[in-house]
Amino acid sequence: MPPAIQPSARIGLSRFTRRTARIALASATVMAALTASTAAASAGTPAERPGTQGKEAVRYVALGDSFSSGPGIPEQTDLTCGRSARNYPSLIAAELGATSFTDATCAGADTTHMTNPQETVPPQLDALRPDTTLVTIGIGGNDLDLAGILTRCVILAQVAPYGAPCRTSFTLLGTDEIGSRVATTAGKVSAVLTEIHVRSPHAEVLVVGYPAILPDDGTACRPTVSLANGDFPWIRDKEKQFNSMLAQQAGAQQDVYVDAYAPSVGHDACKPAGVRWIEPTDTAEAAGFHPNAAGHRSTADAALATLTR
Repeated sequence: MPPAIQPSARIGLSRFTRRTARIALASATVMAALTASTAAASAGTPAERPGTQGKEAVRYVALGDSFSSGPGIPEQTDLTCGRSARNYPSLIAAELGATSFTDATCAGADTTHMTNPQETVPPQLDALRPDTTLVTIGIGGNDLDLAGILTRCVILAQVAPYGAPCRTSFTLLGTDEIGSRVATTAGKVSAVLTEIHVRSPHAEVLVVGYPAILPDDGTACRPTVSLANGDFPWIRDKEKQFNSMLAQQAGAQQDVYVDAYAPSVGHDACKPAGVRWIEPTDTAEAAGFHPNAAGHRSTADAALATLTR
C-alpha cells in the first residue's frame, strides 16, 4: 500500500510548534545571527526599487498562510507561525533592500485572520501602515479547507484507487462543492484586498497564487502520493480554478497577480528530491505538501518580475 500523504495546508499552531522544535534547537545560533542581520538591514538606507525612477524607500508587509510562511524550511524564525528566513517574503525583502519589512504570514491562516486574531497571533492586517509601499498576500487555501479535501481524497483512494472517488464525492447530484467554495472565497479575498487599500492606500499589492501541487499533465504517482489515479487531474483542475479566481480578484482591484503555478510546472510533489518544489510528506526540506526553499525562490522571482514590468 502506498504511503499516505500528510496534507498540511492548515497547520495548527500547537502541531507545528511540536514539529519544528527540533529544527529550532539545532539552529538557534544561526537564527540569532539572522536576527542581527535583519535588524541591520532594516536600519539601512532606502533601496532602489525596480521599475521606479530615483531612490524610493520600500516599506514591505507580507501577509498570508503556510504557503507564504514556509513551514519546515530551515531556518525557522517563528515557531508559532511556521515562518522561515528563506520564505519568498524574506527573499523579496532582501532583493529589494527593503527599508522596513514585516512578515506577518502564519501557517493555518485564512481570510478571517486578516482582521481577527489567530489564537495568540494578532490580525495580520494590523501590520499595515499608511506609508506601506508594498504588500504581498497569499491566502485562500484554508478557506477552501485544502487539508480536509486532500484527507478525504486519500481515504477514498483506498476504496477505489483506479477511479476518481474524490471527484465523485464532491460532485454528487450534479453539484460542484469545490467550485462553490472557490466562489465563496472570492468574496472574502475581495474584502481583504479592499481593506488593505484602506489601511495602506499607497501600497502596491501583489496577490500571490499557489504553485503546482500535482503534475500539470494529470499523471498519477500513487507510490509517492496516495490519491486515486482519476483524482490527480481533478485536483489539478480545481487548483487552477482557484488560482484563476485569485487572478480575477486581483484584477478587479487593479492589483497585480503573481503566477506561482506556471514556473513550478514540472516541480510538483510527484517529482524526485532535488527536482520537486513541493514536498509530498514532512521532510527536512519543508512540511508535507508545501513548497520547499526552491519553491519559495521561484515564487519570489515571479513576484520580483512583476515589479520590473
